Amino acid sequence: MNATFTVPLYRAAHGRTGDKGNRSNISVIAWHPDLWPLLVEQITEDAVARQFAHRQPTRVARYLLPQLQAMNFVLDEVLDGGVNDALNLDSHGKALSFLLLDLPLLVPQALRHRLVGPA
Repeated sequence: MNATFTVPLYRAAHGRTGDKGNRSNISVIAWHPDLWPLLVEQITEDAVARQFAHRQPTRVARYLLPQLQAMNFVLDEVLDGGVNDALNLDSHGKALSFLLLDLPLLVPQALRHRLVGPA
């Protein structure tokens, strides 16, 4: 039997965020290559769109970079107009990777040793 457990995504990956206008780019990079297949399977465009539903992105696109065990998400119309137009405190979207890295990830017990952070 292959038991599983749930952890926040940040235990399996780290992220980087950038922005241009009203568009945010969020990269997700696996801490270990063994975790990459889980990310591809579970961290989908739909999952990210649900996580950012309150920001009302008009489009979420995912680009896979398998040689780097990374993926990049592009979220359109998610920064309240962008740096010059937004009234929110994070009009650059730099903190949006933290919201993405809070997504739940289902992990097999056999990969527990590949996760980072407290058990």
